[in-house]
Order: sequence, then C-alpha cells, then structure tokens
Amino acid sequence: MTTALPKLEKLKPNPHWAKLPLFNRKNWSRVRFDDIVENVNERVEPSTAAEAIYVGLDDLDSGSLHIRRWGKGSDVIGTKLGFRKGDVIFGRRRAYQRKLAVAEVDGICSAHAMVARAKPKVILPEFLPFLMMSDKFMNRAVDISVGSLSPTINWTTLKLEEFDLPPLDQQRRIAEILWAVDAVLQNWIDVEKRFEELRMSYAVEAYGLLQKSEKTNHQKPLSELVEINPSLGEKLSDDTDVSFITMADVSEAGKVVKSETRKYKDVKKGFTTFRDRDVLFAKITPCMENGKGALVTGLVNGIGFGSTEFHVLRPKLSEDEDFVFHLTKTPQFRCEAKRFMRGSAGQQRVPSEFLSNFVFLISDQKRRLEIGKTLKDMTHQIEQLASLQTNVRAITTSMLTSFFGG
Repeated sequence: MTTALPKLEKLKPNPHWAKLPLFNRKNWSRVRFDDIVENVNERVEPSTAAEAIYVGLDDLDSGSLHIRRWGKGSDVIGTKLGFRKGDVIFGRRRAYQRKLAVAEVDGICSAHAMVARAKPKVILPEFLPFLMMSDKFMNRAVDISVGSLSPTINWTTLKLEEFDLPPLDQQRRIAEILWAVDAVLQNWIDVEKRFEELRMSYAVEAYGLLQKSEKTNHQKPLSELVEINPSLGEKLSDDTDVSFITMADVSEAGKVVKSETRKYKDVKKGFTTFRDRDVLFAKITPCMENGKGALVTGLVNGIGFGSTEFHVLRPKLSEDEDFVFHLTKTPQFRCEAKRFMRGSAGQQRVPSEFLSNFVFLISDQKRRLEIGKTLKDMTHQIEQLASLQTNVRAITTSMLTSFFGG
C-alpha cells in the first residue's frame, strides 16, 4: 500500500507569534528527555489487530516526518507496539539512519521502534518531532546506541539525556515555521511524483510497451537500432589517457557521478570498453533492478573502460542515443530483463541476447528523435524538482541547527 495517510493537522498561523524572538534562548531550560516524553510501551499482538495499520522500520524514510508506506497487522507476526495519532515513531535500531515519523492515525509498529509521546504541559506534540530530528538529538542517539551489528538505543539510557527546550509560546512559533517549510517540501515531493508518473506513461505509450503482444511492422528488435557490446574500434598507445568507470560510479538515477583517468595500458585487459554517447546497462542483480545505467559523455579522449558488469549499447545512429537510453530506464524494460536473468542467486545477470532480441515499437527516425528529446527534457525537469527538495531540506537542517545546535 503506497498512498499517503491523511494529512497532519498543523498549527494554524497566529500573527501574535511573529513577535516572539525565535533565536533568543534567554528563557530556555535544560530538561531530561523523560521529563518531556513518555516512552509508550503498549504491547500488541497482530492477531488482535489484523486490520490495524502496521508501520515497519522499512516504511520510514530517512529525514522525513511522513509515513508514505505501510501494511496491516495481518501481514506480520510477533509482538508489536501500539501508537496513537500524534505519536512519534522513532527507529531506535540503527539510529544513524535517522528514521522517525509522526503517526497520522492510530496503529501498530515494529518492536524495534520507539514510540515517543509528548508531555504537552512541557513540550508541544507539534514541536517534539523537530527536536528529535535535530543533529543534537540524533548525534546523541547514535553515541548511546549499543551493539555492533544492529546498534540499538535503550530507553533507560536515552531518558537521562538532556536537551535545551524553549517555553511553550516559543515552541509554537518555531513549530509553525518548521511545519510551513515541511509543507513546501511535501508539495515538491508530490509534484515530482506526478511528473514521474507522467513521464512513465509517455514512455510506455511511445515505446509501445503495452503492445508487445501485438505484432506489427513497427515492432522490431532493439538490435536494429544498436550494436551490443561492440569493440573499441581503434588502436591506442599504452600511454593514452582514458576514463575509468566502476559500477559504484553510476547512479540509479542514470548518471555517471564520478570517474577516474587511467592509462590505457592499465585497463586494456579485463574491463568493458565504451565510447562517448554509448549507453551503459547494468546486467547484474541487484544493480539492474535498481536502475543503474547511463548515457556516457565527456570521456577522456572520448574513450572509457569500466566494470565487466555493464552491457554496452551503441546506437547505429548517434541521434538515437536519448531514445535508446530512456528505453533502458523504463520499469517495463527492467522487469522484462529480470525474467531473462541467468545464474545463481545473488550473481544473476542479464544475457546480451535479451538486449538483442527485445522487441518494441520502433518509430521513424524523426519520431524517435522527438521521443528522446521529450523524455530528456522531462527527466531534466524531474531533476530540477529533486534539486528544489534538496534546497528545502538544507533550509530545515540549517534552522534546526540554529535552534538546537549541532
């Protein structure tokens, strides 16, 4: 289940709060964590809450106060923790992942979480999540965690930690501003999600990915457009500089995030070769399923070497590079590739024959150029939206540091 929970009820703006000094810490007091928070330890058996919303640690997104995924009590076994609307669900195991969210309805959650409930006479429920999201809190949470494989926070230790707390009126003003910033962030997240859905719908139609069973004259194999794993095509001197790209250097978003410059003599054996404007496609699990691949540009001397876990697709016409690249990024293409994987568990790979024989709608050259450009432009817009979210998160981090320290 991936739809969003009902929206949180935020504090309503009050013009009188604007007069409160946000950064004046004169009336702040140092308090123990258990003086402001109740550790809710309500044990629940899923068999008695089959229809209740269940939130596991995997359902919490790092750095987000919102729960966007969940299951039901009937999906799990073993004793869980009950929570109520407004409680903070905090991943006390592996606290360095910075997972916490505000419950927007009643439900149950993993016993590896901590359910924190604000004591409203000293701390506002709307303010507590931001205190716990701050570097001040998170750094202490990591420091006091015990265990090597799965470091975990114990309440008996956390409750003794002390934090600086503003008076209630100042909490209201700070919470109002931080929730307003969060609302902007959630808006950009929703816009990006919808734009991504639009891009995928356009790609499915443009490539005819829902018409694969309908054989037409335009349904042709990918090998008609590209060479699969072509040779370098020229001789190089041993001292020639070339780019070197590992699997880790390629992002799941389809970008080469970094590369090295190496001598040809050091990479000419045992690596995959490619050229500027080639498309890299990760063939090994889980990199393939996760979307790793890239349209490579800006290679040193136009030549690259890299991981043998890449397949290389070289468009026969350079104008087809975006058309081919965005085809390989579609979920339908990746799902189909997964069906053809070979090898043992954990070492499965997509054979080159899959790429050669993949049949889809190949339009005329003018239409292919239009499709490639449209998908490239849409991808750029999505990247811009992601950049806006990064900026908003940076504002939140900066404000939390100003309020609570690092």
